[in-house]
Amino acid sequence: MTALVADIGGTNARFALCDVDAGTPALRQLQSLPASEYASLQHAIEHYLSLCGARPERAAIAVACPVTGDAIRLTNRAWSFSQQELKRALGLSELCVLNDFGAVARAVPALGPADRARLHGAEDAPLAGPISVLGPGTGLGVALLVGDSAAGWQVVETEGGHVSFAPQGDEELLISRWVSARFGRCSNERLLCGAGLSHIDAALGAGEELSVPYDWARQLRDPAAIVAAALDGHDLNARRTLARFCAVLGSVAGDAALIHGARSVMIAGGIVPRFIPFLRSSAFRERFLAKGRFAAYLESVSIDVIIHPQPGLLGAAMALVQRERDRPGTP
Repeated sequence: MTALVADIGGTNARFALCDVDAGTPALRQLQSLPASEYASLQHAIEHYLSLCGARPERAAIAVACPVTGDAIRLTNRAWSFSQQELKRALGLSELCVLNDFGAVARAVPALGPADRARLHGAEDAPLAGPISVLGPGTGLGVALLVGDSAAGWQVVETEGGHVSFAPQGDEELLISRWVSARFGRCSNERLLCGAGLSHIDAALGAGEELSVPYDWARQLRDPAAIVAAALDGHDLNARRTLARFCAVLGSVAGDAALIHGARSVMIAGGIVPRFIPFLRSSAFRERFLAKGRFAAYLESVSIDVIIHPQPGLLGAAMALVQRERDRPGTP
């Protein structure tokens, strides 16, 4: 049965069709639409379906926000909807709405060796939980995957990206003060996301100057330009920014592994796959291990970067596959 799957972030609305059966679903007719061009999620879905000429009866939609009831409100996009109303409006017999990083976590067991880049650990180590899944995109997603292939997998959706940032050293204290002056507090997500690169870049450029000009947001550099300038190597502030970003990511990934009791860490999101060689040579690993008496514990934790182009869509499809497997009478 053909189903619609979607991965809805603050910047892009990604869609695909898939056939739901007992195996790993193949995604087809993939389309990424800029969320800013649509008044609502329903409008974006209807536009996608008009492009591909399909009218599926089942759908799984991953959203970048908590999923705790019928009413859904995205964290980084002014979209909100009722699950029941959306289901009726689209003529669906089944609608599954899940957190976006919960979807990414569901994709992990379906990933092949070519879908991930190993940063640390034995290549042939079997996949087993607990697994911390986190990554910077428009925001910072965090999820927990527990179980194994024999017993089955369970996903714990979290909002771990919004915990308070713990600065290490003078430079990070400066960055934390700069962000707090503008937002009231500094969470990990304020730094580990696309806009976070711009925040770090501006804070390092400002130095000790913490005043907040009325047009401060207009002065921020584009995060993609910052990464490009850092990799080019001639922009000192951009290189400092990307290096600090990688260091903070290492600290947060290590914290997540300790909190979850993880044996593996999977880094996802649309940002990190763009500069994996830079990440390898950065302080990421040093900061991941910098946990005092528990550095030795973290030495054995494997770390991968997910390079599958659409893990959110794959995970949404896997959620439908699991529902199909759980139906009474399914062999």
